[in-house]
Amino acid sequence: MEQRITTEETAGERTRTGTRSGLGESAPRPDGTLKVTGEFAYSSDLWLEGMLWGATLRSPHPSAWIRSVDVGPALAMPGVFAVLTHEDVPGEKFHGLELRDQPVLAVDQVRYQGEPVAIVAADHPETARRAAAAIVVRYEEREAVTDPRRAVFDPSCPAVHPRGNLVRHQPVRVGRTFEAEVVVTGDYEVGMQDQAFLGPESGLAVPAEDGGVDLFVATQWLHVDQDQVAPCLGLPKEKVRLTLAGVGGAFGAREDLSMQVHASMLALRTGRPVKMVYGREESFFGHVHRHPARMRYEHGATADGRLVYVKAEILLDGGAYCSSTPAVVGNAASLGVGPYEVGNVWIDAYGVYTNNPPCGAMRGFGAVQACYAHESQMDRLAAACGLSPVEIRVRNAVSQGSRLATGQVIDSPAPLADMLAELAAMPLPPAPADEPDLRLLPGGVAQTTHGEGVRRGVGYGVGIKNICFSEGFDDYSTARVRVELAGDEPQVLVHTAAAEVGQGLVTVQAQIARTELGIARVTVAPADTAVGSAGSSSASRQSYVTGGAVKTACEAVRARLDALRAAHPELSLEEVLERFGPVEETREYRHRPTFPMDPVTGQGDSHTQLALCVHRAVVDVDVELGLVKVVELAAVQDVGKILNPSALEGQIHGGSAQGLGLALMEEIQVRDGRVRNPSFTDYLIPTILDMPPMRLSVLENPDPHAPYGLRGAGEPPTLSSTPAVAAAVRAATGLDLPRVPIRPEDIALSPVAG
Repeated sequence: MEQRITTEETAGERTRTGTRSGLGESAPRPDGTLKVTGEFAYSSDLWLEGMLWGATLRSPHPSAWIRSVDVGPALAMPGVFAVLTHEDVPGEKFHGLELRDQPVLAVDQVRYQGEPVAIVAADHPETARRAAAAIVVRYEEREAVTDPRRAVFDPSCPAVHPRGNLVRHQPVRVGRTFEAEVVVTGDYEVGMQDQAFLGPESGLAVPAEDGGVDLFVATQWLHVDQDQVAPCLGLPKEKVRLTLAGVGGAFGAREDLSMQVHASMLALRTGRPVKMVYGREESFFGHVHRHPARMRYEHGATADGRLVYVKAEILLDGGAYCSSTPAVVGNAASLGVGPYEVGNVWIDAYGVYTNNPPCGAMRGFGAVQACYAHESQMDRLAAACGLSPVEIRVRNAVSQGSRLATGQVIDSPAPLADMLAELAAMPLPPAPADEPDLRLLPGGVAQTTHGEGVRRGVGYGVGIKNICFSEGFDDYSTARVRVELAGDEPQVLVHTAAAEVGQGLVTVQAQIARTELGIARVTVAPADTAVGSAGSSSASRQSYVTGGAVKTACEAVRARLDALRAAHPELSLEEVLERFGPVEETREYRHRPTFPMDPVTGQGDSHTQLALCVHRAVVDVDVELGLVKVVELAAVQDVGKILNPSALEGQIHGGSAQGLGLALMEEIQVRDGRVRNPSFTDYLIPTILDMPPMRLSVLENPDPHAPYGLRGAGEPPTLSSTPAVAAAVRAATGLDLPRVPIRPEDIALSPVAG
């Protein structure tokens, strides 16, 4: 079940400080060929002789009391080994990332459609599913709280939790001037986006001889899983051992628990390995989603377009449980005005409980929602001031030395004005031909149009994203690096708990080791809890903190090796290792401290690093049918230091694709607390036919506080691509379009300007 990954180069490819596949090179991904050929072992491929299969019974109601649960019909079925409810939870009955408010299995009530009520283990997956369906639960439905505004502002609204419906309110207060020559206002909405990873939740729990459990699972954060699973099982942490299994995408949805406790409970009860694999529909209910948002903004400026003030109300629907809602609110509040200089700010950001599906981490993490609103406002302000969308942004752009709305000073390069100028100077794609290729038109080969009714639009978007964890979180990573002889050649073994979720982290760790130690053969051990925590593969943080930990551990190893070789100059490296044995060092790496936002004013140095990306989108819109074809995306992003050019390009393309999806097609449709489209038939994500060509310019302005000067790069393009595409559709149609995703009926059923 381990996938130990070794990357190696010949001795002729080494240099004194690294190798050809050190930092700055497009080192090939060691898992790439396996994934392309279908040989890579994902968590859903795990198998042990004699294992059982787990299945989950979920609530059909968004809000109901549980009056009784009869597991008898399930237990009576041949092949069923266990049926468990909340009464069988051996330890604590609740877990959660920031607040332990989510039951392992529903106790006396359900708070969202799809909440787990009971679990089953059987000798065949179909038997397990039929047994789960045979469990008889008597519910008493009650009023579901589905309107987030009512949930937090209406005193008569029922409480989803005893503590009320407000998860967090974060104000930001700066200045006293809230009058201006030019004022624009807008109400905006962002729908509920799904992370839509292709590998559903899955894993294998194996009971151990010491009474503990070994859990092989696709996750983003091994140690926080361990911290939550162990208390629920009533076990000490050292008896709950986690190893990362092959992950088929994550994007935030694997930070929260899904099947981890359930599979472990069933394995411990039956004494046999238990495998759980969600189907696609169950996956939509089994993980958190992006917070849908309702936002009200007011921007005031001078007649020549200089920002005077920004007011905003940001309302984030967290759904039934807390998850990471408090941190999402903090991001939305602190980055709510975008990367612009403005002396007066009045922001209120709210995260609320409802009986809608739980929401938590997704790429962009609160900044995506705010970015769509503040960028839509900047376009409105440009029009009101008679300026271009680029010029209004240049006039208000932050730079090094600027202050955020929280008072935090940007103390590293932030060349936003230059980035915008470079983006605007990029050539536009050619105008449509007189007889265009149907494949290049909205609707494609469906032949919905031959060019009539098609209009072109161009739009811009700017995003600023915090990198690493914020607001005082003890954010660190641990790395163990060992140099030893493998046969007659030196080898580096790198061991961290950092989750490879598709971003290329395994490759980067090996590149750092080669660069620091000058040894070609590097093995990256499987990520597990046998080494100290590496934190989550989220917040674009792993290259920063785990990269920093690997770098620091390598430096410690190199210092010891250099001392040995200095004491024995007659010996080669190989001879030193042969005589004195392996050299191993473990190091923790922390970025500089951050601080919580003030609960009244929102002031504070809450972030450790900030990253900028700007997008330009060109679209063709069939204004009669409401169909949109994105013709081109162009992006300029500052990454501080390029570690792996091809991997970086993939991150920018991937983030842009998710932003395009949010702009035009991706939304979980929830009505009265019920999900209406839990499938990839009805939840649409961009395909290769939807993604346009991209022009990229990647800047390297090093951050002096970060390892190698790097900036996290995975999230920023997700922010700016959505408002750029939306702005381009507005430019083509003349419509306000205050909500994403923009649906065909939003265009076709509205009177198009001009």
